[in-house]
Amino acid sequence: MNKIFNQKIQKEKRRALRKRSTRSEHMLWQNLRNRGIDGFKFRRQFSVGPFVLDFYCPELKLAIEVDGYSHDSEEAKKYDAERQEIIETYGVVFVRIRDEEVKENIELAIIKIKDQVKKLNPTSPFSLPLK
Repeated sequence: MNKIFNQKIQKEKRRALRKRSTRSEHMLWQNLRNRGIDGFKFRRQFSVGPFVLDFYCPELKLAIEVDGYSHDSEEAKKYDAERQEIIETYGVVFVRIRDEEVKENIELAIIKIKDQVKKLNPTSPFSLPLK
């Protein structure tokens, strides 16, 4: 089977995207890094085939995408849906968060992620019941 995760051919693209991260991506990364979500390791700008995900937890096969205004056009929505459908064939689960959600109430964005983490790993000793 061919390697599809983090292919070397995508390395420079991933590096460039990390350098150009949006304010919302940076804010979210501060919460995800260093196993900040229930002890799980997340990576920034992780590639699956030709596609690069904003954040990815390999252990859970969980992708987190931060969608800004560039994702609002019908063409962009169609592309995102097709891209997501392809990536999901590899067992990856998505959490999509709006850019403004992160900026306006990052706590709710984190709860959304933690909720999905708990669904994917209900036996995690780090998972706490959400109120």
